[in-house]
Amino acid sequence: MKVLIVLTSHSELGNTGKKTGFWTEEFAAPYYVLRDAGVDITLASPKGGQPPIDPKSSEPGAQTEATKRFDKDEALQKQLANTKKLSEVNAADFDAVFYPGGHGPLWDLSSDPDSIKLIETFWASKKPVAAVCHAPAVLLNVKDANGEPLVKGKQVTGFTNTEEEAVGLTSVVPFLLEDELKKKGGIYSKKDDWAAYVVKEGLLITGQNPASSEEAAHQLLQLLETVSA
Repeated sequence: MKVLIVLTSHSELGNTGKKTGFWTEEFAAPYYVLRDAGVDITLASPKGGQPPIDPKSSEPGAQTEATKRFDKDEALQKQLANTKKLSEVNAADFDAVFYPGGHGPLWDLSSDPDSIKLIETFWASKKPVAAVCHAPAVLLNVKDANGEPLVKGKQVTGFTNTEEEAVGLTSVVPFLLEDELKKKGGIYSKKDDWAAYVVKEGLLITGQNPASSEEAAHQLLQLLETVSA
């Protein structure tokens, strides 16, 4: 089984002068869930090369078993430093796609034409699409075969307005993900702030926050095993 993991290339946190990127836990946990199950993983980003890591995700309070494993994994760090350019990736080469969050995707992947086209191709080919935390933003401009928003009428979740408020970035982010998923017709649901919560509808998997990333990967794995059985 082959899975494509797509990471953000965006590093600026609005006009704050601070940095953002992808959230380490949301990449590391799914990566190891999939790799330990024997999945062949390719990493890509809009610009290729090293995607920016949100510095806050390296702070002591954000560490998990997966991030500690990542910190010692030189082979993975080398792979991460050499992500493929999204424009050079072919959906036909993969069985599923996974998008880790962090605030970065709100700025680049939500409107990136290569990413949008890629997801539309995966969807048309009946291949699973998974995104966690802020990464469900990548779905906002994706359309289904009828030209309707992909999330319209589908059960979805993603980083909540109250979680955004808790991290003090409501006025910094380009949009609030919870609001935008609802505007596109998504049937949005959530649990308490920071609780693990994953929603699966058909081949679409979305997770609410960093704590949901590992479970989202387990659900993706189950889907892949079902599809390939």
